[in-house]
Amino acid sequence: MDTDVLFTITKENLETGMRGYPVGYCTTSSVHPTKGLYYRGKSIQELAFKEPEEVIYLLYYGKEPSKDELAAFKQELASRAHLSDKVIESIQKLPREGQAMKLLASALLLVGMLEGEQDYEKDCLNLIARIPEVVACVINHHAGWKGEHSSKPELGYMENFVSMLHVPHKREAELVRAMKLFNILHYDHGGGNLSTFVGKAVASGLEDMYGSMASAICALAGPRHGRANQDCLEFVEEVLKEVGENAQISQIEGLLRGKLTKNELIYGFGHAVLRVEDPRATIFYELADKQYKKDPLVKIATYLREVGPKVLAENPKISNPYPNVDAISGVVLTAAGFGYADYIAVLFGMSRAVGIARQIVYERLEARGGKGTPIIRPKYLDASDRSLSG
Repeated sequence: MDTDVLFTITKENLETGMRGYPVGYCTTSSVHPTKGLYYRGKSIQELAFKEPEEVIYLLYYGKEPSKDELAAFKQELASRAHLSDKVIESIQKLPREGQAMKLLASALLLVGMLEGEQDYEKDCLNLIARIPEVVACVINHHAGWKGEHSSKPELGYMENFVSMLHVPHKREAELVRAMKLFNILHYDHGGGNLSTFVGKAVASGLEDMYGSMASAICALAGPRHGRANQDCLEFVEEVLKEVGENAQISQIEGLLRGKLTKNELIYGFGHAVLRVEDPRATIFYELADKQYKKDPLVKIATYLREVGPKVLAENPKISNPYPNVDAISGVVLTAAGFGYADYIAVLFGMSRAVGIARQIVYERLEARGGKGTPIIRPKYLDASDRSLSG
């Protein structure tokens, strides 16, 4: 993009969510309309099956680690990973009513109050290291899953997270594989998605890392953003319930056409930037086909992938009829033994916190030659005259 180009703002550009208007730089990731997501110039396809710590290192430092650097970074994250007993006890005293994302936002505020260092750089690494334990505590508490709390970060970033989850009938190895993939694919997604922008905007007022992240989680919680993955999983479950395990693809097509005729929503398709199938979805579909081909939900999701774009493309108003990552991510987690739609957005928040935290560090400590960005304060016009003048 030519940064010298002046953007003319018209009345039609107002009240449109600032869509398309550049307001800064994102150093950690980018999204190409036809090539998909990149972390620090590396495609998500290159990174999907690496170790989480390796990808976090890349996002944080801007380069891939050597063997020794990775080993040292794993040790550093492990040394920062433990929550204090007071934080754990405080999380376990939070009310269990309502959405789990509200619980996660509250838990992050507690961590900041009790363990925050008021230093964006230190708190960034601390938050990244500790959020698996925070999320495990939140999910176990909210779900009412009982068991001894024991964090063992030496197991590995996501291995420890899975070990802390008291999921009934847990299939450890399968869940680790699926959780690692989900975690890596959701770390970052440019600088202008709602949760990232909100987190950075709150930090621009010099709120600390944890308060800023709690605000980002609240932004992520809505159905237009992070909770879309929960809605997509529930949609696939609903389709399965309607057509049954032995459904044919023609039935799925008929069902979609019927929903469109009744102006009902079709979940899991379309994207604000992409104009092809989300490469993250492609990675999940490939894993699903390899590991869970006979799973009923996977079968339905695969049929939806095949007929959904065909049906949706018939509408000239739809610019991207292709599956996004939400169409299949929750289905894979369910097939791997984590069939709990209420917590898919919480897992999303655990992952996205990595990228948001690093972007906050950039805007507070590195942008503008180290001065940081000023406080976010866009101009709003006087609605009484609907004028662009002045």
